[in-house]
Amino acid sequence: MTNKELVKNLQYKGVLKTASIIKGFENIDRKDFVLKKYQNEAYEDIPLPIGYGQTISQPYTVAFMLELLNPKTGDKVLDIGSGSGYSSALLAEIVGESGKVEAREIIGDLLKQAKENIKKYPYLNINFSFPQDDTSQEGQIYDRILVSAAADKIPNYLTKQLKTKGKLVIPINNSIYKITKKEDNSIEKQEFYGFSFVALINN
Repeated sequence: MTNKELVKNLQYKGVLKTASIIKGFENIDRKDFVLKKYQNEAYEDIPLPIGYGQTISQPYTVAFMLELLNPKTGDKVLDIGSGSGYSSALLAEIVGESGKVEAREIIGDLLKQAKENIKKYPYLNINFSFPQDDTSQEGQIYDRILVSAAADKIPNYLTKQLKTKGKLVIPINNSIYKITKKEDNSIEKQEFYGFSFVALINN
């Protein structure tokens, strides 16, 4: 199986729909973010271990979350729990040179792994960082925020960092939530059931 076939499979399943997101999946090869021992399974629609009790998410789930997030060219995006760097690379490919991705990973060795993986894509505008604490990015405002590990509730500090009309996509327990900040600063929530994630690690 190839990366191109993986993308076609996700389109066939109806989860991958938006042209810019499809292009992102075509240009960012999942194999570049998978451990060597799992290279033969890189294009299977399954989660795979990346070490330290963490996984690279199932491609279906990544596509589902990115379609909910709906990132646009030029967006400033915060990616929390970037793992081996796959979601960050996809986001950076989608938002383009005029956009920016702030990728945060609390496990130091995974952060090193992601930085190494991303060297294969030197044109991507990504800044990787290790969060000092949950509020280390307060004052920064984002068009989109993606969280790739499950929290037990929606963190207030993240909704505060959303621009008006901005979107946050985050797993809460076994659901994925799409949070939209409305013009009056109120929050609109949509819940999508039936997913499984590793737990979000807080410092």
